[in-house]
Amino acid sequence: MKNYVQLIKEAIKAKNAKVCVIGIGYVGLPLAVENAKSGFNVLGIDRNIDRVNMINAGQNYIQDVADEELSMLVQDGVLSAADHFSDLSQQDIIIICVPTPLNEYHNPDTSYVEDVATKISKSLRKGQLIILESTTYPGMTQEIILPLLESSGLKTGEDFFLAFSPERVDPRNKIFSTKNTTKVVGGVTPQCLEVARYFYSSIISNVIPVSSTTVAEMTKIFENTYRAVNIALVNELMMLCNKMNISVWEVIDAASTKPFGIQAFSPGPGVGGHCIPIDPFYLSWKARQFDYRMRFIELAGELNIQVNQYVVDTVVKALNKNGKAIINSNIFLLGVAYKKDVSDYRESPALKIIQQLKIMGANLVFYDPFIKSMQNPDGSTIEIDWADLSEEQLKKSDCVLIITDHSDIDYQTVVDKSNIVIDTRNATKKIKHGREKIILI
Repeated sequence: MKNYVQLIKEAIKAKNAKVCVIGIGYVGLPLAVENAKSGFNVLGIDRNIDRVNMINAGQNYIQDVADEELSMLVQDGVLSAADHFSDLSQQDIIIICVPTPLNEYHNPDTSYVEDVATKISKSLRKGQLIILESTTYPGMTQEIILPLLESSGLKTGEDFFLAFSPERVDPRNKIFSTKNTTKVVGGVTPQCLEVARYFYSSIISNVIPVSSTTVAEMTKIFENTYRAVNIALVNELMMLCNKMNISVWEVIDAASTKPFGIQAFSPGPGVGGHCIPIDPFYLSWKARQFDYRMRFIELAGELNIQVNQYVVDTVVKALNKNGKAIINSNIFLLGVAYKKDVSDYRESPALKIIQQLKIMGANLVFYDPFIKSMQNPDGSTIEIDWADLSEEQLKKSDCVLIITDHSDIDYQTVVDKSNIVIDTRNATKKIKHGREKIILI
């Protein structure tokens, strides 16, 4: 009998192993590029034909990937893309990086992952390594992916290898990238872990093995739940501080001087991105299967949603104070991305705020240096126009609402030329004059 562990490790060492990344978005493309830079031949698969065509033309669409690097890798023939699954049997390592959203009931939607796993099972061959990187609930790799793959008749740990390694992407982080962010990996069997760890060690600086795929899955969920809970705490503190007429930002700055026992989190208009608003609900959903309710986590989720309405209420009150009704008011939104200096607006708090303000009859436009238009998850266009950040636009707006604190905006000019500025990110903290116009949330 062939020793498939030894065979795939030899292929990895010689960089002869072919790597396939399914889903080449914010997680998948940087990972595909890092694999190609490390010497592997990489195929990216995505159902978005525009992404596929851009990759094959050497054109980049992800901020954390260098344009020149991607172009050179494509030119050298080590990175390509396709919108079909016909080449899966030719791949030695298949990494799944597809979305794992929530449905309308805040329950996990694993359909994308299941669909990909089903397609892999139809062409699964001996000696392949399959890795799930998509964030999911603890237990999914063994409960769903494993049975689907073994429906091929092959045995995990003997004929093929299955592992889970959570993505830890932090867009626009200038210090930590795919290469130097510690990688956690868990395997279904010891052989699966051995192979997956060996593979990641060939491209990632530090790899941490854990005892199972479930532990690796729980690790990812815990990381983002930790952030969600602490953001909810500071958002609730912010709402109380505003009622007490004290600055939550001053409180945070003062508390941050303590050299131990505290990690500072900042309040804002809500939570965004694909992880923090979603992952805690995965854990809460899984807990219910064990007849256990994650009350703390569920409360944090409610608070982070509640703060969206708090921002809207603040806008209404500010306009009323200036003799304006919310209906037919002109509101200029600065920034719609979920965090500063990125082009990603998935789950951005701006989306819910826009929706609520439009229902109330406000006229909305937005400026974001990284985003010119937005779409709903179903592909339909979100009806809000992009406007240039001009003196004319600022002056004719009844209210300027800062949702995302992008770095390249001149906030002093924004304040000088605006009637009211509602700042949800403390972006105006360095403003020297005109502070009487600012409402700091």
